[in-house]
Amino acid sequence: MSPVRKLERFTLPLTVGATRIEVSGFHRGGTGTPLVFLHGFGSTKEDYADVVQQERLADHPVLAYDAPGCGASTCADLDAVSVPFLVSVAEQVLKVRQIERFHAVGHSMGGLTALLLADGEPGRIASFTNIEGNVAPEDCFLSRQIATHSHDDPDEFLARFAERVAGSRFYGGALYASSLPHKVRAAAVRTIFESMVDLSDHGKLLDRFLGLPAPKTFMYGEQNNALSYLPALAEGGVELAEIEHCAHFPMYSNPTQMWAHITDLVSRADADS
Repeated sequence: MSPVRKLERFTLPLTVGATRIEVSGFHRGGTGTPLVFLHGFGSTKEDYADVVQQERLADHPVLAYDAPGCGASTCADLDAVSVPFLVSVAEQVLKVRQIERFHAVGHSMGGLTALLLADGEPGRIASFTNIEGNVAPEDCFLSRQIATHSHDDPDEFLARFAERVAGSRFYGGALYASSLPHKVRAAAVRTIFESMVDLSDHGKLLDRFLGLPAPKTFMYGEQNNALSYLPALAEGGVELAEIEHCAHFPMYSNPTQMWAHITDLVSRADADS
């Protein structure tokens, strides 16, 4: 078995628009095409730290970071944080880290961010593992709560949101909800969620995802296998990866199967390039 290759942590000060942020991330060097990981709402870069355990990915450089307002990353104006803002952050981080072409892996909010990033510069994407990133209005089962369960107090909204997720019938919900107050700043939630809903309702995301030329996998939990657009994805040449004993959070419920699919797509894309 190959030795674990350590991830090095970094802090990167940036200005996006007029907003000062400080990005907390980890990276490692390597000789292959870089792997870029974008986490979902209420999660952090550590969702992907077990990349070091994947022997078949051992030669690949790695980049993962906390979105502003999440984890250890900071933002001077939390009202500025939206999905388009996160795309701009990704563009700047990739530029500073001197990453041109890369394998994209994004979960939920991170999948949507990766989709918009790829749509803007499709030639940079070697492969795209989309882990239940938003592509249709029905994907807003969490984010649309900003309207259906609106509350004037951001902290109270996040607390009630966590209670609802924790009490759901879905795999991983209680584990995810237990760390929400520690992983996302309440003041950033409204603008993030509102932008996710607006893009899902009006952004023609499914067409944009299908139009990407790179090899693509759409990963989803078995409890979400009734998503209406799955047949359209399959017909459009997207590889579907259903994760057993899982809902929206494969990194919590079935990480072994999640990593197997990520590794398989990356390896095949590298072989074909």
